[in-house]
Amino acid sequence: MTLTKAQIIDSIQNQTGFPKTTSSEIVETLLEIIKGTLASGEDVLISSFGKFCVREKRERKGRNPATGNAMMLGSRKVVTFRCSGKLRNKINAD
Repeated sequence: MTLTKAQIIDSIQNQTGFPKTTSSEIVETLLEIIKGTLASGEDVLISSFGKFCVREKRERKGRNPATGNAMMLGSRKVVTFRCSGKLRNKINAD
């Protein structure tokens, strides 16, 4: 099952007792901070959780799946995630 933003908001509301609007603002603000930081090319490190990194991908050869024609795919930035050791241990705990 996938955890949705609405479920995160509900969980914050239940655990803190904040109103739903405040919980929603907290989640939205956090996500905007993370998006803005990544858009500026900086990494986001959240202790005991993991690190979001911005990586540059070079231009490369590709293929159009519909026609089979070769084409060049432009360079781009991608976001990668590397989980912390604590998170990895929690996920792998039996």
